[in-house]
Amino acid sequence: MSIDLNNLGGLMAGFQQRIQQIKEEAAQARVEGQAGGGLVTVVASGDQSVVSIKLGEGALDDVELLEDLLVAATNDALRKSKEHMGAALEQATGGLPLPPGLGF
Repeated sequence: MSIDLNNLGGLMAGFQQRIQQIKEEAAQARVEGQAGGGLVTVVASGDQSVVSIKLGEGALDDVELLEDLLVAATNDALRKSKEHMGAALEQATGGLPLPPGLGF
């Protein structure tokens, strides 16, 4: 496979545009993390932002346990968000690593 070095700038611009599109799509994606058998549910976006937290009945009975469950559910949601983004990037790049400055 040969690369036209005269068109390398155009290829990079197209690649950057595709990465930006993936970032925008990721911001709209939603993943759920749970802890305590669903007692705590955290929803995060694909761009690593926590969108909402839902507490099941009885979650407020034990504050220390609730704090631990919030951390666990948030970490679960953020892990799933990273996995979602990684899969989207892998699909876009065909498994090739991103050039410096284009990652997340």
